[in-house]
Amino acid sequence: MTGRGQGRASAWAQLLRVSALFTVPGDALAGTAAAGRGPSRGTVLAAGSSLCLYEAGMALNDWADREEDARERPERPLPSGRIRPAAALAAAGGLTAAGLALAARAGRLPLATATALAATVWSYDLRLNRTPAGPAAMATARFLDILLGAAAAAGTTAPRPLSSAAAPRARERRARDASRARDVWGAAALMGGHTLAVTAVSRREAQGGAPGVPLAALGAVGAIAACTARRRTPLTLAASAVYAATAARPLLHAALNPSPPLLQRAVGGGIRAMIPLQAALSAGAGGVRPAASDGERGTGRELTAAALLALLPLARRMSRKVSPT
Repeated sequence: MTGRGQGRASAWAQLLRVSALFTVPGDALAGTAAAGRGPSRGTVLAAGSSLCLYEAGMALNDWADREEDARERPERPLPSGRIRPAAALAAAGGLTAAGLALAARAGRLPLATATALAATVWSYDLRLNRTPAGPAAMATARFLDILLGAAAAAGTTAPRPLSSAAAPRARERRARDASRARDVWGAAALMGGHTLAVTAVSRREAQGGAPGVPLAALGAVGAIAACTARRRTPLTLAASAVYAATAARPLLHAALNPSPPLLQRAVGGGIRAMIPLQAALSAGAGGVRPAASDGERGTGRELTAAALLALLPLARRMSRKVSPT
């Protein structure tokens, strides 16, 4: 690749925040585990849809903020002229279409969830990120991303007809489904809460801010870690501890000195902390189908969580080359 080609690739990597991509597939895996199922074709489709919609949001965000970035971050790809605004907008549209197409392959419910997610992403980038509703909108996007994984996992399993012999078990199945629904919404709420805290800190990362915001985010991280650790399995406890350590240390530094560099470091740590949080949510989920025993279900959750934790050092290494913020 020529120097010009390498420079163009580097500009797109910066625009799309490729170092943050490691935080996306885990939403589909955590949603799948919370739904009581193992990874499947639907999980792959949900993860692909999430990746496309996430990258669409990155491109659209820089397109919408290009005038502000020209003042505060002139080195960004659009204000520096390395990427044309029209190209960024076209990429956002194309990636959104690709994300919806992948979700449609997983079923109607995943498509409806992905459509709501895409609408949230575009609303955030074009309007809400400049309003007090911005952090809540970003939290909603991650909330919906967990639901997308759960919906895609459920969408790949055809409903079985209810025979008269199976009728006595209908109540038990409904109770199990209700429990899994609570697990899914609980996992989505924890991921949304973390995203809300990190996004609130990011609002002042270019100018500096007050110590109260990173301090509040630090408290949120502690509460979320306590929730995920309640299962008390070795891997859940380990993932919860890694999550807390990844997010808490830079947040504490930012609370002590809320300068732009430390706030940006706290945001980067908060983004990477999503990976061990997804691992903790997966490890602590209620089980996976169609495993034959509790031991097999536990093994499935542990393998998913271990695979997610393995992404953390890769994300940290990539973030040294391309900033996730």
